[in-house]
Amino acid sequence: MSGSSTVAAAKSLQSLVQQLWLEAGLNQVTVSQAAADIKQFCLQNAQHDPLMTGVSSSTNPFRPQKVCSFL
Repeated sequence: MSGSSTVAAAKSLQSLVQQLWLEAGLNQVTVSQAAADIKQFCLQNAQHDPLMTGVSSSTNPFRPQKVCSFL
């Protein structure tokens, strides 16, 4: 290996090691706890979710446009 490729490989390895240390410090949560948290979040915010509450036709930007019958 040449000197510049060795330095590049060392920097890449250092970056990888830093990322692994960062991930190792994260708190891990069980899948069942994460699912319960997501369910609770969804239930708490359901009143603001247009998929749950629906969208009134006057504020729906995706409603079919009216055709001008004057022409």
